[in-house]
Amino acid sequence: MKLEMSCTRAEANHKQLLNCMASIDGMANGFNKISKLLSITGNEVRLKILFLLNMENELCPCDLADILRMSVPAISQHIRKMKDAGIITARREGQTLYYSLNEDDTDILNIIFKSIKMERKVA
Repeated sequence: MKLEMSCTRAEANHKQLLNCMASIDGMANGFNKISKLLSITGNEVRLKILFLLNMENELCPCDLADILRMSVPAISQHIRKMKDAGIITARREGQTLYYSLNEDDTDILNIIFKSIKMERKVA
C-alpha cells in the first residue's frame, strides 16, 4: 500500500518561510562543515582514530595501526580522507608524520567523545 503525503495547511506563512530560508542560507558554511565532519565520523575506524588523536594529541600511522590492530596502509587510507576533509593536520619529524586534530573541530568532537564515554559507564 502506497501512502501519499500532502500538505493540509490552508495558507503558507510566507514570513516564517522567508525567515527559515534566510537562516539556512546564512548558516551554509556551518552546515557544510558539520556535515563533512559527521560524514567522516560516520565510519567507526575514523571515529576511533579521531578519538585517539584527541586523547593523545598526536600519533603516527604506525601507532594507530598497532593500537587498532590494522595495517599501516589501511590506516593511511582513513588518514587521507580525514586530512582531505581538513579535520586533521600533519607535522613531519624526520621521516615520520605525526597527525593531530584540527583545533576548529575539537569542540564538536568532544561532545561526541563524551557521549561515547558515557556509553561505557552505562554498559
